[in-house]
Amino acid sequence: MPVTLKDKAAKGLFWSAFNSGTIQLLNAVFGIILARRLSQDDYGLIGMLMIFALVANSLQDSGFVTALTNRREATHSDFNSVFWFNVVVSFMMYVLFFFLAPLIAGFYNEPLLTSLSRYYFLGFFIASFSIVPRAILFRQIRQKPLAIIGVVALLVSGTVGIIMAYNGMAYWGLATQTILFNLTVSVLSWTVSGWRPSLTVTLRPIREMFGFSSKMLITNIFNQVNNNIFALVIGKLYTKSEVGLYSQANKWNMMGAQTITGMVQGVAQPTFVQVGDDKDRLCHSFSKMLRFTCFVSFPVMFGLSLIAPEFIVILITEKWLPSAMLMRILCIGGAFLPISTLYFNMLIARGKSNIYMWNIICQGLVMLASIIIIHYLSGNVRDMVIVYACILALWVLVWQYFVWREIGFSLLQALKDILPFGLLAAAAMISTYLLTECIQNIYLLLLSRILLAAIIYISVLWLLKAKILRESIIYIYKRKL
Repeated sequence: MPVTLKDKAAKGLFWSAFNSGTIQLLNAVFGIILARRLSQDDYGLIGMLMIFALVANSLQDSGFVTALTNRREATHSDFNSVFWFNVVVSFMMYVLFFFLAPLIAGFYNEPLLTSLSRYYFLGFFIASFSIVPRAILFRQIRQKPLAIIGVVALLVSGTVGIIMAYNGMAYWGLATQTILFNLTVSVLSWTVSGWRPSLTVTLRPIREMFGFSSKMLITNIFNQVNNNIFALVIGKLYTKSEVGLYSQANKWNMMGAQTITGMVQGVAQPTFVQVGDDKDRLCHSFSKMLRFTCFVSFPVMFGLSLIAPEFIVILITEKWLPSAMLMRILCIGGAFLPISTLYFNMLIARGKSNIYMWNIICQGLVMLASIIIIHYLSGNVRDMVIVYACILALWVLVWQYFVWREIGFSLLQALKDILPFGLLAAAAMISTYLLTECIQNIYLLLLSRILLAAIIYISVLWLLKAKILRESIIYIYKRKL
């Protein structure tokens, strides 16, 4: 990789990590405050609407942002066409969901959802105005301004959400938080990017990118369904309280996974696009990113699984303790989400949106079938979550096959990059669990498990002279200088 691209990717990775980490940390702080104030039913109502909002977000994007990033030369005409397309589609989607609101409420048998959904869905229409300005920053690997935008938007929206919750507006505060976040992101994205749309619109760029973007659209919809399928199924088959427990468990799982996924997503696709068609360089770049992803993902997610009960009780009180076991299982499966993200970003960068699409569709169908079968066999939500986590882990092998076929990255090399970090992280967590099991004080137990697991994991890597650890330390040290 040329030095300039390598430095640009490293800088982008640093700010992407800062962005994801800071946003998830702030999300955690606001989530703790709100979870202490609100009930399981409040979270359950928003959880029931989440999948519809995420599907709508995919429809408004329509895959064109990814298509823009993949274009070697993108012009103002390209960005302008996508901008107006996004705004028009988003407005049409909001009108559609506005009139579908009573049907959504009827599906869940929750009359409150009619007015709540009409208000909550305003968020994805507002978000359509920020898509192109953010795509420009993303294409240029300008992760620093993206990080600042995300942090400011979260601070503003989170503060308002808390104020509303403490003034008795409960789930309305959660909905307002989402709307205000998207509004702040839109305003700041326009300010920072400096890009402005024009009224001269041509459909030529839309037609040129439609083949690629349409596959990305279908894929993104299925991706959102895959990630939120439990909220949909549990919301239909179980009570809103159980939806709230699952939503709370999955929220903390996704915060951890998305911190790492966001870091990878921020640089992987544009970096692979800029590397070009040299398969040897692509394999080298991919292997290095894979090692880094596993180096971070396994200890973070397995660590969250280890401390789930203490984490839940201390931060959001004992009323949420039933969600801890679900969180524990979800975090194990969640460790593989950033790895899958890296794999499919390679396929997207190579223009293989059809492979990405069919993979996600098949994964979703397998998940749905498994959940339904487990429901009728045991009716236990925990069993459903176990199967879900297993599918996430095993599906990495499917991604591996297609990446091998595309750039020649072998399964043996993938196992060399993945297994050492996975096995070491698992061993560190098991050892920590056994060594701290006798500690009775919950605060001391949480602190001991975090510190001991980190010491074991990092010490072993240092003794083994792991190159990725030393490179990370050197880069962080240089940043401080």
